[in-house]
Amino acid sequence: MYGEVARGLTPRVAARKDSTHPGTGPIHLDPHFWSRHEIPHRLRPTRGHRGRGTPRPPALLPLLGTPAHAAPTGFRIENGRLLEASGNDFVMRGVNHAHTWFPDRVSSLAHIKAKGANTVRVVLSSGDRWTRNDTADVANVVAQCKQNRLICVLEVHDTTGYGEQSGAVTLSRAADYWISVQSALAGQEDYVIVNIGNEPHGNIGYANWTADTKEAIQKLRAAGFDHTIMVDAPNWGQDWAFTMRDNAASVFAADPDANTVFSIHMYGVFDTAAEITDYLNRFVTAKLPIVVGEFGHDHSDGNPDEDTILAVAQQLRLGYLGWSWSGNGGGVEYLDMVTNFDPNQLTSWGQRIFNGANGIAATAKEAAIYSGGGGDTTPRRLPALRPRPG
Repeated sequence: MYGEVARGLTPRVAARKDSTHPGTGPIHLDPHFWSRHEIPHRLRPTRGHRGRGTPRPPALLPLLGTPAHAAPTGFRIENGRLLEASGNDFVMRGVNHAHTWFPDRVSSLAHIKAKGANTVRVVLSSGDRWTRNDTADVANVVAQCKQNRLICVLEVHDTTGYGEQSGAVTLSRAADYWISVQSALAGQEDYVIVNIGNEPHGNIGYANWTADTKEAIQKLRAAGFDHTIMVDAPNWGQDWAFTMRDNAASVFAADPDANTVFSIHMYGVFDTAAEITDYLNRFVTAKLPIVVGEFGHDHSDGNPDEDTILAVAQQLRLGYLGWSWSGNGGGVEYLDMVTNFDPNQLTSWGQRIFNGANGIAATAKEAAIYSGGGGDTTPRRLPALRPRPG
C-alpha cells in the first residue's frame, strides 16, 4: 500500500495536486501530527511528467536466455512463469493482511483461506518504523500459513516511499532484516516467497531503484537465501515512470539464482484497460514474471479499473493480491474486504474480489505442495486495447 500506511505511530498528511499541472505534478506533503490506532489514507501517487499524450518509453527487451543455475529447492522461475518445485504452474490468488499492525489477528489467515485464497501477502516490519516482527513471530506466521494451506508472501513495509517518505529505509536495510530472521525461513522455500521491501521508492530518487534492487537481491543470495524473491516497483509501487518495466530484464539477470518475480501495484495510475493490458503484456512477452501485488477498487489518486485487472490477470494467468483484508483507516476504510476482521461481514470490495467475475473463489487453485494438483506453463498474450474515451 503506497503512502503512509501504518499501525501504531503514523503521520497524518495533507496532499494537494501541483496547480501548474493538475493531476500530473508532484504532491506536496504537510506533516501534521502522529496518531495511534489507524492506517491513514494513502498518499496520491503522481505520473510525474508523463501526461496522457506523452510517448511511452521503449518496451522491455525480451529475455533471450539465462545462464545455468543450480536448481532451486522450492519455487522457481522458468520462461517467465512461477513454478513450484514439482513443476506445477502456480498462479497467486489472494489478499494482503496487515499483520504487523494487527498481530492479534493471525486467525485471519484461516478466514482468508476459507474464502478461497491460495496466497496471502503478510505485512511485516523491520523495526525501523513500527514494532519489529522478530524471528519467533515470523516463524509463527509461516506455520499458520502452512497450517491453512496458503503460500506465504512476506514483505517488509518500512521501505515504503523511500526517498520521499520520512523515516523510510533502504532495500539494503530490509535485506539486513531478512538475514536477521533467516532461521525462520530456511527450509521453507516451498511455502514462502520473500518480498524484499514494499514500494521501495516514492517519486523522488526512483532512478536508483534498479541498482538498489540488484544489490538487495545479491545480498540475500550471498547470505544463503534460496527462496523466490519478489521485488516491488518504485513510484509508490505504481511504476508510472516505467523504471521497473524497462529495467526488469537486467534485474532478473542480476539474480544469480534467476529466481525473482516482479510486483506492480495498481491504483489510480492504472485507470484504463489499455494501461493495464499494455503493462502486463510487456512482461509476458519478455518472459519476465509479474504479479499484481496490490490493487483496489477505488482510491483517492483515481479510480483503478479493477474489472480489467482481474480479467487480464485471469486471461494471462498472472497472480494478483488485493489490498486488503481489514484494518484500513484514515479515509480508506472502503479498501477493507471484511468489516472489523469479521469474515461474515464482506464489504462490497470483499464481495467483488472473492465472489465476483474472475475473482478468487472462481479462479484460485491450491498450491500443489498442499493438494498435489497440476498446471501448465503456456503464457498467453492479449491484444492491445484502445484507451476508453476521456
